[in-house]
Amino acid sequence: MPSVASLAEFRRAVSGFRVTDLPVAIEPAARAAVQRSVDESGLLLLGEIHGVAENPLLIRALLAEFGLSGLALEWPAELDPVVSAFLAGQPLPEHWLLWPGDGRITAGHLAVLRDRAAAGPLRLTLFDGPIRAGASWSERDAAMAARVLAGTGPGTLVVAGNAHTPVRPTELGVPMGTLLAQRRPGVAEIRIRYAGGGYYNAGPRRFGAPGRPGRAPELSLRDGRLILELPSATEAVVPQRPLDFPAAPHPDAAGQ
Repeated sequence: MPSVASLAEFRRAVSGFRVTDLPVAIEPAARAAVQRSVDESGLLLLGEIHGVAENPLLIRALLAEFGLSGLALEWPAELDPVVSAFLAGQPLPEHWLLWPGDGRITAGHLAVLRDRAAAGPLRLTLFDGPIRAGASWSERDAAMAARVLAGTGPGTLVVAGNAHTPVRPTELGVPMGTLLAQRRPGVAEIRIRYAGGGYYNAGPRRFGAPGRPGRAPELSLRDGRLILELPSATEAVVPQRPLDFPAAPHPDAAGQ
């Protein structure tokens, strides 16, 4: 059941998601690099490919491992009252922005948010939002960076599609991560590397390899880059309703 189209189905998927510990093996050099990022900048970036069921469990593991109480997600800021009501114990409310199907919002994310909120204070920031018509890719990232800087405090994990988290400019333009690094020197990016399996981004998709189930994720420092290796990815349960035009995968889906 990779996608659901009714609120009742999505609520059941959230309730049925099993929030479990996902142990991550962390090399000492990687641990030190992450701690430097948090100590020097107050932030840690995590670049994902949307629509992977294990993504929220990796988020949960990093929050716990490094004692982070802030989480910023590439979700529309207009969903803040919806998520706040859900975390306060109310049934998940209806909202049209829950349903784009690009894999940013999954049943697992909401289940993990509820788990973290119940465990202790959770400072949650949703940092995507409307921008002017005709704005460039870099302008959208600049707007997201501004919302992160305005809405987060020290000890925050900032999660976005992996096109937005690099701390240096790319062929797409100036990513959010680059702008955050300019304002918060020392911030580091962890990039999730998916060894194989599947994900859901506007439809079921594959990484091109079958994955290696049974192996633990591992965070390592390679040539100065923090890589979180996920041996096997599975499709997330994603809320999606039909659009008036053919759905296309989110641009981050091509990144590795």
